[in-house]
Amino acid sequence: MKKFTLGLGVLATLALGNASALTTVRIASLTPLSGGQSDLGNQIKNGAQIAVTEYKAQFARLGMDIQLIGYDDQADPATGTAAARKIAADKNILAVVGTLNSGVAIPSSEALKASHVALVSPANTANQVTDRGLPNMNRIVARDDSQGPAGANFIMNNLKGKKVYILNDKTAYGEGLAKEVDKALRAKGVQVVTNEGTEEKSDFSSIVSKIKLQKPDAIYFGGIYNQIGVFIKQLREAGIDTPVVGGDGMDSSELAVIAGKGAGNIYFTTVAAPIEALPAAKTFAANYLKTFKKPAQGFGAFGYDAAKVALQGILNAAKANGNKVPSRTQVETAIRKGSFTGLLSGNVSFNSVGDRKAGTLYVMSVQGGKYKLASSIPVKPARQ
Repeated sequence: MKKFTLGLGVLATLALGNASALTTVRIASLTPLSGGQSDLGNQIKNGAQIAVTEYKAQFARLGMDIQLIGYDDQADPATGTAAARKIAADKNILAVVGTLNSGVAIPSSEALKASHVALVSPANTANQVTDRGLPNMNRIVARDDSQGPAGANFIMNNLKGKKVYILNDKTAYGEGLAKEVDKALRAKGVQVVTNEGTEEKSDFSSIVSKIKLQKPDAIYFGGIYNQIGVFIKQLREAGIDTPVVGGDGMDSSELAVIAGKGAGNIYFTTVAAPIEALPAAKTFAANYLKTFKKPAQGFGAFGYDAAKVALQGILNAAKANGNKVPSRTQVETAIRKGSFTGLLSGNVSFNSVGDRKAGTLYVMSVQGGKYKLASSIPVKPARQ
């Protein structure tokens, strides 16, 4: 018995010694972990954690202990920028998975630019996220100038809309998406009643009254599920069953929960594929459910893919650096110029400004609170 106890003690000491011999390297996630958009933010962080766990052995073989540290940006540009400065100050962080919101990504990536900390976004769609040409800003999802026309085409071709009421949430994301939808609809002769911005979160009675008066064929809302869900609930309670269309900010199971009995005749384009549309996601979905005790959603899968791009970029940079910990600049370059395979959403490579060279948009339908894939659309950015 004593020999056995001693053996365990020796083994434990050796294990601790081996762990302490590894050099700590980190990636960070930067998403809303609290507040009204935390459902999507935690999906991204959790997906990234699954990827980090899978990559631990590869990093250990190079003498590194890879870790994920999650930062809460609260879906707020100022909070996200402050977190980005903390990330820049932690020299062990070599890359970032994030953000969820384009309005957070823009100032946060600027704050990280001087430190050459690369970001791989699983969610940002606003054109200006990459149009600024920052060497550290990359995304694995389609842009607004792809997503907006897809939403407009759905309104025209599937819903046969001739008169559309457009809303946006006054953020870089919502305004950008609504602008692209507006432009695409007007180009095809569809009447746009208005493109109205609102920061309202709880009382949409004045907007609902205007919609009732205008009687549009469809409503497009560029915004996030926590705001749009409340709007839909009040719209339906007012007896208006007009189709509501939006973008990937509506891509959350919480949308139907918030909308309640009104969760029908809803459609949204999304850059994050539903899990059932990703044949390679079966193992990931099982691991996610086992680890976090809740089902994975599309942004969980794309958080996983964005993390895999970041992690593989670090490994590629390390191998080019003689199997030593690479610099942030080396990682930044390895991510931008890399070609990444084995991802749930397909192969990823970036153009000169950090846009994914080829991707897919998905159109989801919500009827009776149930989500269903309506169609998928291959897309490419204008610049290759």
